[in-house]
Amino acid sequence: MTDFSNPAVRLSPTNLGDLDPRITVPDYERSGLVPGIVHIGVGGFHRAHLATYADELATAGHRDWAIAGAGVMAADAGMADVLGAQDGLYSLVTRSERETTVQVIGSIVDYILAADDIEPLVARIADPATRIVSLTVTEGGYPVNEETRVFDPAQAPAGPNSAFGVIVAALRRRRDQGVGPMTVMSCDNVIENGNVARLAVLGVAEAVDPKLANWIDTNVTFPNGMVDRITPATTDSDRAFLAAQYGVLDGWPVVTEPFRQWVIEDSFVAGRPPWEDLDITVTDDVEPYELMKLRLLNAGHSTMAYLAALAGIELVDEAMNEPLISRFLSSFLEQESGPVLPDIPGIDVPAYQAKLIERFSNPAIGDQISRLCLDGSAKWPKFLMPTIRNELRAGGPVTLSALALAGWCQYLVGTADDGSQIHHASDPDLENARRFATESLSDPASFLGYQRVFGEDLKADERFRGAFVDALAKLRAGGVRATLSSLLGS
Repeated sequence: MTDFSNPAVRLSPTNLGDLDPRITVPDYERSGLVPGIVHIGVGGFHRAHLATYADELATAGHRDWAIAGAGVMAADAGMADVLGAQDGLYSLVTRSERETTVQVIGSIVDYILAADDIEPLVARIADPATRIVSLTVTEGGYPVNEETRVFDPAQAPAGPNSAFGVIVAALRRRRDQGVGPMTVMSCDNVIENGNVARLAVLGVAEAVDPKLANWIDTNVTFPNGMVDRITPATTDSDRAFLAAQYGVLDGWPVVTEPFRQWVIEDSFVAGRPPWEDLDITVTDDVEPYELMKLRLLNAGHSTMAYLAALAGIELVDEAMNEPLISRFLSSFLEQESGPVLPDIPGIDVPAYQAKLIERFSNPAIGDQISRLCLDGSAKWPKFLMPTIRNELRAGGPVTLSALALAGWCQYLVGTADDGSQIHHASDPDLENARRFATESLSDPASFLGYQRVFGEDLKADERFRGAFVDALAKLRAGGVRATLSSLLGS
């Protein structure tokens, strides 16, 4: 790639016409956009997914579906500063093995930081122009018990300043002012994410005003959806790449892969964008697609991530370059997770599995193993436990799943294969998870007593317990590579 000859310039609306001609910029008048969507939790994934779709709609002439971004945590101040300085603009860097493309996304027209004062955000959501509130608050950000599917404020923040507290306050204002209902749309990797968002909103509303909760239950819609696009955390090297190669200074660009997928339930009480005009599947039944993604892509990421971390591997494509890890992942998808999936209309599952291996192996993305190790106690119950239980009922194999969980246990103990200490990624229940992992040093099976992840049944299952204990013993005796060689064959 030829270096851009002009000095690097700060990304802003005033210099779009001066950018490197290889950069695609918005060809629509941004001042005419109306934010019909308020999105809480603006991060990399949102900007590589929903905000990019909104940009394409604006390009096609649909001007009522721009986005007002929002953050409710103090940690969101960084994003607020960057988007404020750049008038909501940011660079989307799409990398495959063969090429890199850069485009400036213009669909975010406002950003509201509500960490200290929720009123501006409540007012924005209560505005009649707002018809959808969308969310990416991570898998562990919903105050709903994962097993019982009952509202539980101890599971995640649920107070008046939380995302769900803000939504409830805004819905109350919409009701009281006669503005009418809207749609709350989760974009998180949560099974039945719309139903879980509904439980969270109703739980908060019930504590505030039971009549309001009833009004929400009757009038507001919560579509389920499946979202997919690998989006690693932005690094300083990504910023330096844009400055050196394209002459643009962007405080928070987004790097992503070419592949993207979105399947959304057609349940929008206040209207929706014409998403079917793009590569989005609008359907009445999201569940099969959702299960496919959670149990293949998300489970695939988690099953290999902790083993890779123990082996001292930092990037996903580097892990996939190791034949043993690549074979482990392929075998898991083909032998354990894939066979117990439900039928998925229009999807060739073996082809989807092969595509996952290709995507994970993309060296241009630079996806971090540490990112995949986030929030293990929240992810495993959704991503892997259903596969294990289905295989046990069917008399199928669970050896590779047990090894993945043994890898997580050893990761929580904190010692890598070379004896170095592991810096733990964040986890919503890290203290308890580490306590059970520490107990496993004297009694390996005791880790399965961690009911948040394993429930009450898996420790009692002799076949699964035996597979887990055996895998953990092998890991501790010989490390990841020797264990994989033993299980998969040299």
